[in-house]
Amino acid sequence: MNKRLRLLIPVLFAGLVLTQACNRPGKPHDSGGLSGDLVIFHAGSLSIPFKMLADSFRVLHPDVIIKSESAGSLASIRKITDLNRPCDILASADYILVDKLMIPEHADWNLLFAGNEMAIVYHEKSRYAAEINPHNWHEILMRPDVSYGRSDPDSDPCGYRAILTMKLAESGGLKPGLTRVMLEKDRKYIRPKEVDLLALLESGALDYIFLYRSVAIQHKLPYLELPDSINLSDPELNAFYSTVSVDVAGNRPGESITQKGEAMIYGLTIPKNSNNPEAAEAFIKFLTGPGMSLIEKAGQLAIKPAPSEGSVSLPTF
Repeated sequence: MNKRLRLLIPVLFAGLVLTQACNRPGKPHDSGGLSGDLVIFHAGSLSIPFKMLADSFRVLHPDVIIKSESAGSLASIRKITDLNRPCDILASADYILVDKLMIPEHADWNLLFAGNEMAIVYHEKSRYAAEINPHNWHEILMRPDVSYGRSDPDSDPCGYRAILTMKLAESGGLKPGLTRVMLEKDRKYIRPKEVDLLALLESGALDYIFLYRSVAIQHKLPYLELPDSINLSDPELNAFYSTVSVDVAGNRPGESITQKGEAMIYGLTIPKNSNNPEAAEAFIKFLTGPGMSLIEKAGQLAIKPAPSEGSVSLPTF
């Protein structure tokens, strides 16, 4: 059994309940009679897999118009919690944000469905690309003639996960003060979400970016695979990951929430303000069934769907 899945076993029984609910016959959408807009707010790293899912879903339900918006997960959630924008599916790159910021006021449940890992992504002309390795990456990124980018930790989980990766590397024995020095360098290249950095990388304005492995695979970019001890990929290392944390902006001005290190798990929900819950339920049923192969094709770790511990109820579709 994949070690990254082993620690999810305690919640899989609840996941079986959800799967059985998804397979109940007799609902109107089983006949393909769905229509209307389906509004999806999703993390930037889900842009390509969700486009693949949407294209396949519309073959089955051609009368559904899918309107997807990509943004950092925190920014996506705030569209609902702060701006009161109707949304049919919210998909976050960090499941815990749904638990902390949406349940119970804006949603009742949170479905875990995919994993990922941090990597350092570059291009064929990046300075010192032939030299960078899992032992010297921090030294190369700190060289004066090298530029690197990261996303905004107050908008995007990839941004605070980049900081968590730095802190884990530092606590694992690298240079004391490494995180502080790295965060002071190249601040002009911080962007709202991780995929915003791709154009800068591909144009040569940046040599390296902290990015999810799946996005590098989707865009066919070379990347440095980091050790499991710092790449936030392995649930068995959660005890070590949780020794570091980052404070990020909360839902209200002046508020902050503390994000502890934890293996990457994506989560999704149907917000309470959904205008088309029937289509949303059908889309999630498709995603958690045949759509899981598309998640894996897009370079992400597909996990057996299961509700988060913060869920206050289970969906009944």
